[in-house]
Amino acid sequence: MESLRLFSEALTRHTRKVAEVPFRDWNDAIAHLFRSLSDGGPTIVVIDEFPFLVKASPALPSIIQREVGPGGSGRASAVRLVLCGSAMAVMGGLLSGQAPLRGRASLELVVQPFRYREAADFWGITDPRLAVLVGAVVGGTPAYRHEFTQGDAPAAIDDFDAWVVRTVLNPQTPLFREARYLLAEESAIRDPALYHSVLAAIAAGNNTNGGIAGYIGRRADQITHPLTILKDCALIARDPDMFRPGRARYRIVESLITFYQAIMRKRWAELEIHRADQVWATTRQTFPPRSSARISKPCAGPSPWSPVAPCSPSSPPGSAPARSTTPPTALRSRSTWSRSRPSSRTARAASSPWARPSGAR
Repeated sequence: MESLRLFSEALTRHTRKVAEVPFRDWNDAIAHLFRSLSDGGPTIVVIDEFPFLVKASPALPSIIQREVGPGGSGRASAVRLVLCGSAMAVMGGLLSGQAPLRGRASLELVVQPFRYREAADFWGITDPRLAVLVGAVVGGTPAYRHEFTQGDAPAAIDDFDAWVVRTVLNPQTPLFREARYLLAEESAIRDPALYHSVLAAIAAGNNTNGGIAGYIGRRADQITHPLTILKDCALIARDPDMFRPGRARYRIVESLITFYQAIMRKRWAELEIHRADQVWATTRQTFPPRSSARISKPCAGPSPWSPVAPCSPSSPPGSAPARSTTPPTALRSRSTWSRSRPSSRTARAASSPWARPSGAR
């Protein structure tokens, strides 16, 4: 009921009119919203983190559908309702299949993260090597630049290691637990331990169904559902294998999740007691090196940081793999839509657990 009270107070402040009768439920609130803003030009009303409201009031999408449908108070209203949420599975389900709001939205928009160059500019980084390293940790989510790091950015390539220790590995910063929260906020994930294991397997370089199953000690058919859920939540992507037709490889979309699974999760207890220096000193070697060659042909052995271990053009097959410098720009996303849905983060890029192809949701 608190969310309903806050909604009522916000509406009263905007319209400067008090409802004659207090709202009993969301039926009264949504109907009053459309009726009270029926005059004048279009008025944008934004409800952020809509999935949390739906969890508390499952009937809310049906109530909105009734009001914006034939005979509803929203048909003649000036309200343009924008629903935002970062839980991709919930937001995506609002307009799918037999969902009440299917066909009611005039706009559906997934807000993309910054690309590699945009993120570098946003962080004020001019060194392309440093930009790749920072992108491999935080991707292109704008919030990580100021809100999550208090504006702390590495001053130069030599400051990168110290920056990792004082930000992402520092339990006193919001960025420290963000990767865990990204998974926890998805309501479709009911067994976090299993999903963390699947993500850890992918972060360790196991990017096929069989490889992931073998890493976590399950049968391949037992991880089909978790993989589907993670894909629906836009936390992983399934890409076709460029060298093996009919096969696919999985990669983590969010850079921060890959970093957490590969570096932080196994040493979490040490990090919580402020031993970031020791942890990073012993795990830094597993992080992508500062220089590499472009993908030319596959090499033997997967890399924990890339689903396809590339060779340099001059390296013979089977030689030690050089890693790709394809710019990582990954992030998770929110959904955005008008009169029924908007807002957030996603990913794109190349064959790396740090990014996803352009145009992917």
